[in-house]
Amino acid sequence: QVQLVESGGGLVQAGGSLRLSCAASGRTLSTYTIGWFRQAPGQEREFVSAISRGTIYYADSVKGRFTISRDNAKNTVYLQMNSLKPEDTAVYYCARWKLGSVFDASSYDDWGQGTQVTVSS
Repeated sequence: QVQLVESGGGLVQAGGSLRLSCAASGRTLSTYTIGWFRQAPGQEREFVSAISRGTIYYADSVKGRFTISRDNAKNTVYLQMNSLKPEDTAVYYCARWKLGSVFDASSYDDWGQGTQVTVSS
């Protein structure tokens, strides 16, 4: 089991940027596929991005605006979010992929507590 803690959320105007962090303790993150998901009020948890050892995945809605990366020395995965839109407003979660499709929330375990991102128009 790995413990994940998200940070970096906040309130930003449309067009602005934020960088989210997903810090791990208990295990080395570099060996895992880590995903970012988001959940807006009244909506299902939605795939945003994931990073494995050799492949990066993005949802179409964030492609070209968001960048996922990892710093193995800091045991942290980042999500750089640029050109933010009001529809990006949600609680953002990171989690460890275990089995199945990387695009499906049910394929993940060890969810963090989430960090709120609010984009004002």
